Amino acid sequence: MSEPTTGAQDTNAVDTASTAPRRSQRGPLLALGAVALLLVGFAVGFLAQLPLRDDTPPHPALDSVDVGFAQDMTVHHNQAIEMATVALGSATDPLVRNLAYDILTTQQNQVGQMQGWLALWDAPPLPTGGYMGWMSDDSGHGGHGGSGMAGMSGSGDGTVAAMPGMATAQDMTNLRAATGPAADVLFLQLMLRHHQGGLSMMEYGAMHASAAVVRQLARTMVDTQQSESQLMTQMLTEKGAAPI
Repeated sequence: MSEPTTGAQDTNAVDTASTAPRRSQRGPLLALGAVALLLVGFAVGFLAQLPLRDDTPPHPALDSVDVGFAQDMTVHHNQAIEMATVALGSATDPLVRNLAYDILTTQQNQVGQMQGWLALWDAPPLPTGGYMGWMSDDSGHGGHGGSGMAGMSGSGDGTVAAMPGMATAQDMTNLRAATGPAADVLFLQLMLRHHQGGLSMMEYGAMHASAAVVRQLARTMVDTQQSESQLMTQMLTEKGAAPI
């Protein structure tokens, strides 16, 4: 009479053994999927800029708004992409994961566009000095470390100050370590602050960039990130949390 019981136990053991690997593989599979999205998004954005050679300034000055915006927003976007990639694997709320996916794919595509422009302009892909020096108050041109937002160029001790809204190294460590609902809340808080911090650069680029395509992209960023900021604020309120 013990055989049926043993058979049931064996079946349960098989079921448990078959589901455990699937659960343990979820994180790595999501990570691989995120990497694939990054590569595809960047390639699409980059290649889309190749036909624009005749529509954009061939070689804007290295201290121009166009170059500075593309370089600095690449840096800003790259951290948002990193945070979104983490959230795709750790967030428990499906709405948070959906938001992370949207941010990852949208901003990676935009990075591809900006890197495409910089390649066509023979400009470095990333800033070589401080940040936001191109945001001057007069002509719209002011090299990295120049007037306007020169405070972002350095702290006086040889280090480069971070752009507004950027997460610290400790913030990123905390985000990677967070689990459960705490991971959802921390991602929303960090990303909301990140969006708000980058708004001034996007608005300035939309007003002062020389190339129409750069101004258009900056305006698109403003509209998208303001909408996402409202959504994240609402989601934090629903979770009983506040922005940081």
